[in-house]
Amino acid sequence: MDNTTTTRSRTFPDNDEANATTPLPEEEAPVYYEGCPGCAMERKVENSTGIPYKEFVFVGVTSLASALPISSLFPFLYFMIQDMHVAKNEQDIGVYAGLLGASYMAGRFAGSLFWGVVADRVGRKPIIAFSLFTVVILNTLFGLSVNYWMALTTRLLLGSLNGMLAPMKAYCVEVCRPEHHALGLSVVNDYIISHTAITIYQYVHLLCRYSS
Repeated sequence: MDNTTTTRSRTFPDNDEANATTPLPEEEAPVYYEGCPGCAMERKVENSTGIPYKEFVFVGVTSLASALPISSLFPFLYFMIQDMHVAKNEQDIGVYAGLLGASYMAGRFAGSLFWGVVADRVGRKPIIAFSLFTVVILNTLFGLSVNYWMALTTRLLLGSLNGMLAPMKAYCVEVCRPEHHALGLSVVNDYIISHTAITIYQYVHLLCRYSS
């Protein structure tokens, strides 16, 4: 008995025929809504091609306002605690000065998550504007403090009500195209401010020499 082998032939379509018969999925066009601030910003970024210098200048000024309360008090903090007569001896001045200096960052740690959630709901600019207002008011009250506990309270409130850092970073990403994200975030970085302060400190003796 002969064994016969049956071979089935299958026809495979060419690549051109497959591409012609299989439609490619179309990219969905973005949908914008009237009165939506986020939609307006996305439309503006989509139509822009260059670097948004005006927005970056705004971010730089607000970053400076956010960084000044952190380090502006340390040159006179020791003498401030000494004049308030809250420390029983000279060795305790460092303890009270450390608590007063750290209260600002403790307040920011406690309120940063809350302000991030609020900024997602109401927008970045209102939170940044409110934070600038609190910096002006509470920093002034801190300078007018008549005792240690008033200074500690205003410093703690200044940190907890200052929620501009996270919204500023999100704002930098939202106002520019993806290729400019690194440049926008570098504006918020405190390296620029610290580098400027170090440069001024290096040449401050020249200013003192010529001003005398």
